[in-house]
Amino acid sequence: MQIDIDFFNASEFDARLKCTIQKTGKLGFNEVAINKLQLSDRKGIKIGRNKENQDEENLYMVIVDEISTDAFKINKAGKYYYVNTKTLFDKLGFDYRNINIMFDIVEIENGDRVVYKLIKREVSRKK
Repeated sequence: MQIDIDFFNASEFDARLKCTIQKTGKLGFNEVAINKLQLSDRKGIKIGRNKENQDEENLYMVIVDEISTDAFKINKAGKYYYVNTKTLFDKLGFDYRNINIMFDIVEIENGDRVVYKLIKREVSRKK
């Protein structure tokens, strides 16, 4: 008996897409996320939360191909990309100055557009 096996491509699972809130309040992306999400300083990012569960700490993100007033402009510093999110995270009460806050980025199904769930993780900052 022979089994037809569909093997997974390890390169699709070898690195974690993530972004981190810097001490300045900026949201910075790791190199894997930059490449996978095809970030560019000519694009923007919309960030939101679940309307039905406002207490959920996970956020949601959409990459848009144009810079608009309802999206955060993607900025570039060296080879890294970030968005100025200080005011947003201050409003949400995230203590990014004392706690290292990261988000794992996971693509989810949401109708006809690509949406990314930002799954929040916290680690104490080293003093």
